[in-house]
Parts: sequence; C-alpha cells; structure tokens
Amino acid sequence: QVQLVESGGGLVQAGGSLRLSCAASGRTISTFTFSTFAMGWFRQAPGKEREFITGISRSGITTDYADSVKGRFTIARDNTRNTVHLQMNSLKPEDTAVYYCAARFSGDNKVAVTLQEYPYWGQGTQVTVSS
Repeated sequence: QVQLVESGGGLVQAGGSLRLSCAASGRTISTFTFSTFAMGWFRQAPGKEREFITGISRSGITTDYADSVKGRFTIARDNTRNTVHLQMNSLKPEDTAVYYCAARFSGDNKVAVTLQEYPYWGQGTQVTVSS
C-alpha cells in the first residue's frame, strides 16, 4: 500500500504563490522504489470534475502540464526524499480547488494524464485564491 500526504495549501491573494508538497510512504515505497513511480497533481473545484494539472515521470525527465497552468506551475520531484512538489505562481481565483497528489507504478519515463491511470491518491489540500 502507498500513502500520499499533501501539504502547503492555504489562502493566497491573486498573483501570489504557493508551494505544495506530497510525501510518499508505505510498504511498497522506499528510497529506491519511489523512483519507479510516476507522480501527478490533480485538482477539483466545487461542482466540477477532478482534472489533471501536471505530472512527472519516475526519473523526473519528462513533465506535462495542462494548458490552464502552463508557464505558471512547476512540478519537481526529489527521489532521495520521496517527495514531489508543485510550485504555483501567478495564482488566479480560478485556481481555487482541492489539490490532490497521485502515484502510479511506471515502467518507463512517460507521464500519465488521466485519473484512471493512478491507483494511489492523497487526501487533498485546499488552495483558495482570493481576488
């Protein structure tokens, strides 16, 4: 089993920044095996479906971003600390949502972009951007 814990959410004014973190742990995660998991960040706003915003391959070589966050958000991972981070700059009120970290075992350096590809999820962290 894999556990994912997000942190770093909060309230910020439009134009501000936040950095989310996701810490991975569990029986199948170790300093070695975390590097075999592709990671992703999704978000869900009230009344809307959960959507992909960014993902990173197991080694960190490959990343992908939704158009809505491209150029503003940056994903990075630290395989020595079993963590993945999401740096969010130039935040907008429409970025308000619960942000979820997700993981999937990966045999290659591709990025997964759909919810169905990720079997492991965190509980989410609230990000609220005021205008």
